Amino acid sequence: MATKRMALGKGLGALLPEFGQAEPRTLLYCGLEEIIPNRSQPRKHFDESKLQELAESIKEKGILEPLIVRRVDQGYELIIGERRWRAAQKAGLKEVPVIVKETEGREAFEISLIENLQREDLNPIEAAEAFKHLIEEFNISQENLSKRMGKDRTTITNTLRLLKLPLEIRNQLLQNLITSGHARAILSLENKEKQRELCALIIKKGLSVREAEALAKRWSETPKKKAASVKRRGDLESQLSSLQDSLRKYLGTKVHITQKDKKGKIEIEYYSYEDLERIVEAILKNA
Repeated sequence: MATKRMALGKGLGALLPEFGQAEPRTLLYCGLEEIIPNRSQPRKHFDESKLQELAESIKEKGILEPLIVRRVDQGYELIIGERRWRAAQKAGLKEVPVIVKETEGREAFEISLIENLQREDLNPIEAAEAFKHLIEEFNISQENLSKRMGKDRTTITNTLRLLKLPLEIRNQLLQNLITSGHARAILSLENKEKQRELCALIIKKGLSVREAEALAKRWSETPKKKAASVKRRGDLESQLSSLQDSLRKYLGTKVHITQKDKKGKIEIEYYSYEDLERIVEAILKNA
């Protein structure tokens, strides 16, 4: 379908101040088949029920805010507005209003990411994957990324840490079955199986973030207590073994020390009455 041009009025221009007032803008009506989705779109999860609601709204009122696209060989690639584009298809529209933004791949991706973050549309996992894409694909440091996104470096780092979660837990977060607060509590556990166990409990029992944090803290402390107990037991066994050797040398016979809890016994072997008298004399000679 041929693209129809219209002048962009001040009202629509006010909706998009981030693109700079000096930049020339043209509002086009573009056929849906001319638009392709952005493969690097940070948003991956689209709620079908909400898309249907948007489609019904579009049927009634039309698309009130144009999509942002850039020119590519195949036609136009979406930068902002994939939900509207998908909903327009459900609503049976043949064309949609678009604004063409002359931009390269990285800038287009950044605009899409920033727009989603500002709307708080992005799931934490989608944001983490988008940050990772910018860092790895375009060689941007976390410090630089925090400045570009207008977010603290700590926020960027904590968001990226979510990608260390097992895949099934990331999917639970992606489906909003747990929150990013729950995810951080889960991440405080080093053991992957414990992470999965805690995630399952959060969902099954509807644990709050505070409850999940408290449970994770208890679970992480338990191995430390066990390790300390094992260390103390190992130290005691070493001391008993040393004492046992000393008694063997002093008495000139086999000596065996056994311990149970705080109690124990010492077994001293003798092989004749004479041997017994010798051992007793050795024990009592300094009494």
